[in-house]
Amino acid sequence: MDGGVMAVFAVTTGKGPNWEHSKGIREQAGWDEHAAFADGLVDRGVVLIGGPIGGRNQDDVALLAVRCADEAELRAVFAADPWAASGVLRIKEVRSWTLWLDGRQAR
Repeated sequence: MDGGVMAVFAVTTGKGPNWEHSKGIREQAGWDEHAAFADGLVDRGVVLIGGPIGGRNQDDVALLAVRCADEAELRAVFAADPWAASGVLRIKEVRSWTLWLDGRQAR
């Protein structure tokens, strides 16, 4: 990130073709590498909040609030995720998100 104006996006990730359905999220191949990558995105201020999401679709993995200059940069950043590279995880949806409310700092 170059320090310019950053947008926020809601990113939904989904199970990729190499997701092992018989295993839990932390049992997937390359979990430690993926977790280290994700922690690095938090440290760099790219991922604001995120984690596994429940819901109607069994394919959903996580919902993230992500700060990047644009969607192209976001996709380039996430392409370096070891899980994306190995087909365990994929980006399902990217939507722009204007954050008006954030109670995390007030507490």
